[in-house]
Amino acid sequence: MNTEEPEIRKGLNGVVVDTTKVSKVNPETNSLLYRGYPVQELAEKCSFEEVAYLLWHGELPTDEQNEEFCKAERSQRALEPNVKKLIDLLPTSSHPMDVCRTAASAMGASHPKAEDSSREANLAKSISLFAAFPAVVAYDQRRRRGQDVVEPREDLDYSANFLYMTFGEEQPPAVVDAFKVSMVLYAEHSFNASTFTGRVITSTLADLHSAVTGAIGALKGPLHGGANEAVMDTFEEIGIRKEESKEDAAARAKSWMEDALAQKKKVMGFGHRVYKHGDSRVPTMKAALDAMVKHYERDEILGLYDGLQAAMQEAKDIQPNLDYPTGPAFHLMGFDTPTFTPLFVASRITGWTAHIMEQAEDNALIRPLSAYSGPDERHVGK
Repeated sequence: MNTEEPEIRKGLNGVVVDTTKVSKVNPETNSLLYRGYPVQELAEKCSFEEVAYLLWHGELPTDEQNEEFCKAERSQRALEPNVKKLIDLLPTSSHPMDVCRTAASAMGASHPKAEDSSREANLAKSISLFAAFPAVVAYDQRRRRGQDVVEPREDLDYSANFLYMTFGEEQPPAVVDAFKVSMVLYAEHSFNASTFTGRVITSTLADLHSAVTGAIGALKGPLHGGANEAVMDTFEEIGIRKEESKEDAAARAKSWMEDALAQKKKVMGFGHRVYKHGDSRVPTMKAALDAMVKHYERDEILGLYDGLQAAMQEAKDIQPNLDYPTGPAFHLMGFDTPTFTPLFVASRITGWTAHIMEQAEDNALIRPLSAYSGPDERHVGK
């Protein structure tokens, strides 16, 4: 009889559960690779459409393949009437992530290949979600502001059209490029909580939309997807003072951080479960934030950013993660803070569905064991 106590890895920390060809996080070299390509190179040189194609197919598209892919994506951008009606039924007091979760489920229920889990059908469903989700996110922000839906334009690329549907007018190239960078950086990150959730659901032979809906539920949690919102909440708590000098803003932020750490408050946007020496995506997103600060002439935002980072570095030697520069960048672009995590959803749909298809193609039911720690066997006495 085996009497050894099983080794418990809380949170599956350090447990390798499967192989994947989609991406690789290498904390030793502080790198993130999508299908072998460094993410910073993809963010600099590729459109988000090309990155989505790469995640799904394993290779970057040729010009002809990219043209065909973009044509398919642009033809499916409009918000379906039944999905819009369902969104309208949800109270504006609900979190936008609730809207994302409901919309993904509704899209699955009405998809013509809903119960077909072949590679071809799953790829078609992935493209449909990728194409239509910007309309969901954009419309939800607009309806909360009392604004009407803005129909998509097929002459704009993914990033430019997303911004157009959200704000009702074309955005400057600098803003479009910074937004594209954020989408590329958020697209994929190995077996994180939401991706693993999607793979677990897929392993039961559930359909792709069910897996994506579950992944959205996992991403809603503040320990996973809500950190970019929390970063902006911190900035708001410190106080954003337009026209304030960068130096004065930095001093106020540093003082706030020192007080927060003294009170042992958890400050979001710093540290990472995988990266121990700084998130490899941060330098690329920080450059995008710098571009937004320059474009909008908002040096006080950079002051708050620098002050908080310096204080955390000095006190704890903990580096920022991707959410830290992304939150203020989204703010400068004009997105409402509760919309930040839905933007994460719109991007991560690409990575989720890449993993869902990979799981489906070499499936084994994911069903771990547990170590029972309750009362010994006992009986009802009557």
